[in-house]
Amino acid sequence: MTQTEQIPAEAVIHNACILDGDRATFTEESADTWIVIAEGTVVARGRGDGWKDRAASAQGEVIDAAGGFVAPAFVDIHCHGAGGASAEDGADAIDAILDVHRAHGTGKLALSYVSNTIEGLCRSLRAGAGLVRDRAMLMGLHAEGPFLSPDFKGAHAPEVLTSPTPEAVEAILEAADGTLAQITIAPELPGALDAIARFSAAGVRVAVGHTAADYELTAQAFDAGASILTHAFNAMPGIHHRAPGPVLAAAEAEHVTVELINDGVHVVAPVAQMLHDLVPGRLALITDAMAATGLHDGNYHLGSLPVEVTDSVARLVTSDGTQGAIAGSTLTMDDAVKRAVAEVGLSPFDAVQAASLVPLRAVGGAADDSSLLAVGMPADLLLLDEGMNIRGSRLGG
Repeated sequence: MTQTEQIPAEAVIHNACILDGDRATFTEESADTWIVIAEGTVVARGRGDGWKDRAASAQGEVIDAAGGFVAPAFVDIHCHGAGGASAEDGADAIDAILDVHRAHGTGKLALSYVSNTIEGLCRSLRAGAGLVRDRAMLMGLHAEGPFLSPDFKGAHAPEVLTSPTPEAVEAILEAADGTLAQITIAPELPGALDAIARFSAAGVRVAVGHTAADYELTAQAFDAGASILTHAFNAMPGIHHRAPGPVLAAAEAEHVTVELINDGVHVVAPVAQMLHDLVPGRLALITDAMAATGLHDGNYHLGSLPVEVTDSVARLVTSDGTQGAIAGSTLTMDDAVKRAVAEVGLSPFDAVQAASLVPLRAVGGAADDSSLLAVGMPADLLLLDEGMNIRGSRLGG
């Protein structure tokens, strides 16, 4: 079975280690678990030789996982684009974005918009709301700005950054029409704490990011309802022994999910490992992928800003033609997971959870005790080899 081969709607998969469910019963050393799917739904799971009776009576394919892994489909809650297209490009671009990320194991993603004027963002959100209803893979929208710090703007156009007025907040909620899954806000801006409370009350997950906030103010934002830290360590103060900053505030707030762009560029492996140890069970792998994802090095745009991609690293092009700030990534979720295991030192179980259940839970798509491949759940799954490479997939039920 190749990466592009689809697992059929009727199948028995055995000789596998299922990276889903109760961590206490999970053993990576023993690939003796099996799973049965019928009509695109998980109908049975077990351990040992019980699969043989199922295979004898099943009409579908019997798949030997060869000691590899069965994993839930990946979930990306922070994704700007791929395949030469960006979220802002609208309906004509969305399938190019989804096709690239689906090919790399993502079953659901939140479509992320870079900062724009309030009017421009609302236009994008109105268009995006229709896409969410038309495309099952889209789980919602993410507004990364424009309520961001000009001192930590990263790859966001400075001229559109602004503070969150009550009028702007209501306009965004109205435009998204219930499809806004996440919004990133710098809590030090005037009116930000009130905006965090309002978005949270409306069911939108608020992320702290692109911020100059210190530890104390970040903690206030989490108390006000914020529950995500946008791409940890990037576009925010770091950890200092006398100024612990947003990352440690997030570590101490147990309801907060911490995003990580695990490409080895945004955060190097030893720091990523430290972050995982700080927030066990609360680390969410994201791509922050932009238009160049799935393509080649060259010149692209992120929002209105020119970007040059060299050796797969995207950076802004400054007025003098030199490379500036990192501008999103060209990362895919399968690569983020492989790096988490091979370079950061996470177990396959923890890496897959960080790429599926944890981000899904962060935007309200799963409960704390959810099993994404429990009996009765859609069979949105991946078959991985022992190196965490995708051998086959079934996405979309």
